[in-house]
Amino acid sequence: MFSTIIDTTNSLVWAVPLVILLLGAGLWFTIRTVVLQVRCIPDMLRQLARGEASPDGTSSFQSLMMSLAGRVGMGNIGGVASAIAIGGPGAVFWMWVIAFLGAATSFIECTLGQIYKEKDQDTGEYRGGPAYYIEKAYKHTTAGPFFLVYAIAFAGVTVLAMCFFLPGVQANGVSSAIYEAWNVPHWVTAVGLVIALAFIIIGGVKRIASFAVVVVPVMAILYIIAAMIVFFVNFDQIGHVFATIFSSAFGTHAVFGAIIGQAIMQGVKRGLYSNEAGQGTGPHAAAAAEVSHPAKQGFAQSFAVYIDTLFVCTATAFLIISTGMYQVFSIAPDGTETPLAFGSNLPPNTEYGPEYAQNAFSTVFGAAGPTFVAIALFFFAFTTIVAYYYMAEVNMTYLSRWIPNRTIRRIVLRCLQALTLVAVVIGATTSTGSAWGLGDIGVGAMAWLNVVAILILQVPALKVLTDYGKQKRAGKDPQFDPRELGIRNATFWEDRADKRAAQRTGVGS
Repeated sequence: MFSTIIDTTNSLVWAVPLVILLLGAGLWFTIRTVVLQVRCIPDMLRQLARGEASPDGTSSFQSLMMSLAGRVGMGNIGGVASAIAIGGPGAVFWMWVIAFLGAATSFIECTLGQIYKEKDQDTGEYRGGPAYYIEKAYKHTTAGPFFLVYAIAFAGVTVLAMCFFLPGVQANGVSSAIYEAWNVPHWVTAVGLVIALAFIIIGGVKRIASFAVVVVPVMAILYIIAAMIVFFVNFDQIGHVFATIFSSAFGTHAVFGAIIGQAIMQGVKRGLYSNEAGQGTGPHAAAAAEVSHPAKQGFAQSFAVYIDTLFVCTATAFLIISTGMYQVFSIAPDGTETPLAFGSNLPPNTEYGPEYAQNAFSTVFGAAGPTFVAIALFFFAFTTIVAYYYMAEVNMTYLSRWIPNRTIRRIVLRCLQALTLVAVVIGATTSTGSAWGLGDIGVGAMAWLNVVAILILQVPALKVLTDYGKQKRAGKDPQFDPRELGIRNATFWEDRADKRAAQRTGVGS
């Protein structure tokens, strides 16, 4: 009964209109920003190298790592495997497409997150995200009350998705991989995750950022290197890999041509689950950054999409396809899975998920392969759960800011932390299908609300992009004053501009 409800809800959320919305929005923002994701790559790299920091905010690099902590996770290993299993190798091509278009979408949403950020009334830390910009962008108009309700709805959905639905997917992937590698009972993995997670999330955004900066780059680089070793050992398969991906993507492959619709659906779905462009998660980390101009962090977050999908996801896809360690299924409306083809020597009855990557690594590293994936996935998934909690906390802070008593607000956050830990236990000990189903519902619901919102609210972000380019051409380090662009309700930036003006004139010194 429960699984039926999940499947039905999932099919409603992830219908064709959402795929069209995501691809269409990405294409629209690519046009409106004049292919920003290509022409502004130097700005992206420059911002990562020169980022600022403050007692209240993180550096651009720290913010990027927090964002990548949420992006680089189970989706990069198990998500890619499930996309290939259900949509065929062609799903990888559509993951690339959604990543390329999503880089422009990510710029828009993350720039909006910076424009309308504010300081937390209790901690002084920067807070922001879709709930904040949905409320503030048109707060001064007659539509203000509508957007306030919209913002509250997004915050509520995000809290539920980030503290309950999505952590279960990550925890499930970790427990499955560890069981595959060492036969450790799922409940033992659950206990270990809960203990480690509790230590990090109780420390607040600074501890989360510090943890992400250390772990994320190391784990991503090691995983890509290991995947490339396998790929180059099988270098003679490079032509076969590309041919299989493209023929499957466009329906010309003899076996996979019949599931081209699933290739597109799975590529978009798993691509979004992995890189999160348009989902509304990136703006939370983006808002925490200390920058002099919102566009700077928009650039940094756009680059995160490339790192996640074009580097890490592609490494997994090439790893699996070059070794032939995959199986593709045809999924009937009633959920029945019919095998279409084995890629190669994948052991029978292997579940699609981390096991595909573990079997692929074992072709080169032997018994150490499953162990390496289990370790990599532990760090991938663990940092992702940490990032999920951070985003849930930001939205719960938004919802609870109307509570006048600070003690009650702290109790609310403690309850949120407890619910996240419970979700990890449930996810680690439940079935893979149920965990992914709940995760897809959470991702899809957030994407629906956020993409519609940024299509409506895009103008301030486009003004900021134009302003940044104008100041750069004048030889300046771009500084932001929203009033000069006619952007209202960006009170944080108004106060910052006033303080800078006072410092220049010596007023108050």
